[in-house]
Amino acid sequence: MREDSKTCGFALDSPYVDLAVEVFAMLADATRVRIVLALREGELAVSDLAQAVGKSPTTVSQHLAKLRLARMVSTRQEGTRVFYKLTDEHVRQLVVDAIFQAEHAVDAQPRHHRKEHDA
Repeated sequence: MREDSKTCGFALDSPYVDLAVEVFAMLADATRVRIVLALREGELAVSDLAQAVGKSPTTVSQHLAKLRLARMVSTRQEGTRVFYKLTDEHVRQLVVDAIFQAEHAVDAQPRHHRKEHDA
């Protein structure tokens, strides 16, 4: 069974509900969403992420620090360079699903439902 097809068995009063809200709050920022999208394919250094998301390295570093505290990204150091990667597939999937939901709000037939997207 695929992970994304499993049913959530948590009760409405689960303590994870409040933590899930914190995850959504952490992702309620366009720069952080862009960082997650940039990290989909693997690790990147701050300078590469800054270029990818169109922000200064200082700004990207501040967002990465928040994502790291939230345990959404982890680091690896190589000499003086620090590389960031997503800690697991769930944050990536949350962002991808949010983008897909946004497509539904804009398009009658979202790109991810079109046949050419599957190819």
